[in-house]
Amino acid sequence: MIFYTVMPMEEIWEGAIHTSAPTMEVSVAGVVMEVEPLEQGRGRIVRLLQCPLDSYLNPALSPGAVVSLLK
Repeated sequence: MIFYTVMPMEEIWEGAIHTSAPTMEVSVAGVVMEVEPLEQGRGRIVRLLQCPLDSYLNPALSPGAVVSLLK
């Protein structure tokens, strides 16, 4: 879902129930991303935070993909 608006997100989602899992920022292969920690040193990608633009086209880095957090 995409909202094109000038309204602050706090007003749009006011009163909505947020039951999000805890997340953390990690760097995997030079890409800084927000992940939801899973078991056994893995994490599910929530969003990319700092990366080259072509990383957004990589299906292995799409939201929902599972990456290894171990080095």
